[in-house]
Amino acid sequence: MADPSYPIEGQIVLLAGTQASVPLDRLPDLLEQVQTYLRANRETYDREYERISGPREADYVCAESDHWDSIGTELGLSNREQDAVQRAHAAQFERDGRRLDRSEEFETTLEIRAVLAVSSEP
Repeated sequence: MADPSYPIEGQIVLLAGTQASVPLDRLPDLLEQVQTYLRANRETYDREYERISGPREADYVCAESDHWDSIGTELGLSNREQDAVQRAHAAQFERDGRRLDRSEEFETTLEIRAVLAVSSEP
């Protein structure tokens, strides 16, 4: 189950934090910070990027491959913090692809796009 403030499941948060060497108590705050940013820019994302509906409380925005660099710079994230957040979003996208029986399509998307999990809750 995902935290209500961001659409990433707990197991994925643990894995992403470990892989990116970010303290596990720090990653939920980072995910919440990023989610606040994504919600604040929702109109831009809706207008400029492809959106994929997820099976849960998330929709996915498919942005240019270096988009996480822009978000990281805007929010002042370190390279490791940005990597952890990006990994979490990508892993949730892959998991939801399996749930929708669209794994191959979702994996191909990750090869060419940055994927952002945006909460469908207001």
